[in-house]
Amino acid sequence: MAPRYPLISTDDHVQEPPDLWSSRLSKKRWGDRVPHLERSAKGAERWMVDGQVLLDGHSARAGALMPDRNVEPARWDEVPPAAYQPAERLKVMDTAGVSYSVLFPTVAGMAGETFGRLKDPELEVACVQAYNDWLIEEWAAASDRFVPQCIVPIWPPEATVAEIRRAVDMGHRGVVFPAVPMDLRDVPHVAGPEYDPVWAVCEELDVPLCLHAGSAPGLQYPVSPAMAPALAGALDAVTKPVSSVFVLSLLLFSRMLIRHPKLRVVFAESALSWSMLFLEWADHQFEHDGLEREGYELTPSQMFHRQCYLNAWFDKVAPFAPYVGTDRVLWSTNLPLATSTWPGTQETIEHCFRGVSEEDTKLVLWENAASLYRL
Repeated sequence: MAPRYPLISTDDHVQEPPDLWSSRLSKKRWGDRVPHLERSAKGAERWMVDGQVLLDGHSARAGALMPDRNVEPARWDEVPPAAYQPAERLKVMDTAGVSYSVLFPTVAGMAGETFGRLKDPELEVACVQAYNDWLIEEWAAASDRFVPQCIVPIWPPEATVAEIRRAVDMGHRGVVFPAVPMDLRDVPHVAGPEYDPVWAVCEELDVPLCLHAGSAPGLQYPVSPAMAPALAGALDAVTKPVSSVFVLSLLLFSRMLIRHPKLRVVFAESALSWSMLFLEWADHQFEHDGLEREGYELTPSQMFHRQCYLNAWFDKVAPFAPYVGTDRVLWSTNLPLATSTWPGTQETIEHCFRGVSEEDTKLVLWENAASLYRL
């Protein structure tokens, strides 16, 4: 039976398999510096790259598919196949009414930030390219219902631009980028002119720049180690979306969007509720400080409405639709993360879209994403 609400889910994650990088990169050259699973003396497995522990020591992030979504897999053999096998993911998508799924990474970081932390730029590029090739060959080739997005090296800009061109030529539909790259290693400020070639190539190739909440932990306060795991996970899940306010502030006040008027920016896993207050306050400050005299042609909210998209998956839409604009909102399931609405995605949509017109519902669930990703 056809789903009540057909959906293009604009924020889902692939779980990279243990041999992704080890099978594609030279063992002779890189040894164990490439991402790989390492087993502890107690039998648990964790991802490592160049001596760094990834995913907080877990083997995967697939809570929504686990018997208890508060407990992540401790070993790879516990990871549900729908997290890493395209054919199994399609079955799960069908149960949620998802027609297309826009893909973000997991081991590579929510926004590719894992490799942005590497000190060796050659290893960074090698890991990035291996992921981008794999996503096309294993997921995009399996079904056109998967919408691939590339990750990129964060510096230098010519390497970033070259990988964007290579990846888009292969079929990638979006560019996933860490929102605060200067927190990862010593690179220039993201709002400076040094990064203009990156934003310009996104404009030229007509691909959205996709920033994912949680990819900049410095924007969130650390969770107390005394907290129970379930409580710590809940706190982390709550603060991730709200951290997007800092990134949006940076974009709206830095002239980045003024310099690149055709750049489209997606704030993945951002939620909606904070945006109305923020946009109102940003416009007030803009007018109070007379920033139009500083060369700003548009107010912050006007820049937002021209170029930015928020991504929701649990918010009530009606209270915010008149202010944010239904043409600026995308929807997702957030599979297979613990915060996903699966398996109750359709019921969640039913609840969240009460009081929203059928026309606006279609905009949020389908038409905005179809236009953005040329589906």
